[in-house]
Amino acid sequence: MTAIQFQLTPQAIWAALDTVPDPEIPVVSVTDMGMVRDVQIGEDGAVTVTFTPTFSGCPALHVIRDSIGQAVRDLGASAVEVKSTLTPPWTTDWIKEDARERLRQYGIAPPAPAEDGLIQLQADATRCPRCASFDVRMTGSFGPTLCKRLYVCDSCKEPFEGFKSV
Repeated sequence: MTAIQFQLTPQAIWAALDTVPDPEIPVVSVTDMGMVRDVQIGEDGAVTVTFTPTFSGCPALHVIRDSIGQAVRDLGASAVEVKSTLTPPWTTDWIKEDARERLRQYGIAPPAPAEDGLIQLQADATRCPRCASFDVRMTGSFGPTLCKRLYVCDSCKEPFEGFKSV
């Protein structure tokens, strides 16, 4: 067995994907966010990775696709295909629990659990990621990315972003 064949195990590929940062939130990986859905290794060593973007119109899709492909090629895959799927649609419930804490430490309020798999039009009670107060107000329904809202904490006076629950 060659070193390349040894490296191309599903576990090695998942470990490599654990190091691919979300291009918009570098403290979490694409696997932390629950975007990577499947890894397949063909008999010829070709790898197919399937991921679900957080939003279908995400402007970072090409960066995510390229980064996933590069991480797998770095393991020595003979060929890599990175496919995206919208079924089932991504949900904030797929974000790993430890990643939620890293989001909070980074200054982004993690999302509440999604209800019924639908985008919530009414914002849930949001806690300030800096001082933990619920005395916050939304200042913008649309943040720098489609998946976040803008808030200001009336306790510590700090602005912050909060994930929408989807």
